[in-house]
Amino acid sequence: MKTTAALLLLLSVPALGSAADPDKKDWISLFDGKTLTGWVPKITGYDAGVNFGETFRVENGVLKVSYDKYDTFGGRFGHLFYKTPFSHYVIAVEYRFVGEQAKDGPAWAFRNSGVMVHGQPVDSMKKDQDFPICIEAQFLGGRGDGTARSTANLCTPGTNVVMNGQLETRHCINSSSKTFDGDQWVRAEIEVHGGGEIVHKVNGETVLRYEKPQIGGGNVAGHDPAVKRDGEILTGGSISLQAESHPIEFRKVELLNLVGCRDKKAKN
Repeated sequence: MKTTAALLLLLSVPALGSAADPDKKDWISLFDGKTLTGWVPKITGYDAGVNFGETFRVENGVLKVSYDKYDTFGGRFGHLFYKTPFSHYVIAVEYRFVGEQAKDGPAWAFRNSGVMVHGQPVDSMKKDQDFPICIEAQFLGGRGDGTARSTANLCTPGTNVVMNGQLETRHCINSSSKTFDGDQWVRAEIEVHGGGEIVHKVNGETVLRYEKPQIGGGNVAGHDPAVKRDGEILTGGSISLQAESHPIEFRKVELLNLVGCRDKKAKN
């Protein structure tokens, strides 16, 4: 009788894990805090895999973009690609800008970086290509002079999006985020639903949304024309971290895979 009662009580208690907590989020760490394992650098003017000047490195548990081994920036835009493409996911990074911009870095690149989603494969980039064809969540740091400078903006190298029902061809569109001055850490989350909606969040607050990411427009150079198939909806692709001439640190890079949550047929 006691055994039966105990068994019934046990069966009435929800199982531990996702069944007991359907909102539990199973984040995957893409950065292990120790190495660049799983990541491939691509810097303008160099083949994929060449990490000129140790632009990308890991020190004291953070992933750094550094220019201390550069004489001048020299237009060497860099991107650090994760090895696996994804389609439906949330990519989250915690970043902060530090130090001084590299010598001769463009003025617009002051405290400027980003995370690229739905990007072309790193092995399809040409040696002298400046940016991957992708959707960019642009990170900007404040100038410290009281002027507004939002972060988690949208930029579109070789792409367009639909916003408010209209095809949007502007290269960069500001989010509604506040300005983050100094070297403070900021958490940005980019929620990506295949060829559907993309949502930008900063410290948990939604600051921008759009849909139907697609190849098109300009603002990318040195690419293989065969890769730029204008009008093609982007339903997945590479993820990369950007190096645009200002030092930046990433202490966390993690991903929540949403495949099967909304589109049961979706694949990574």
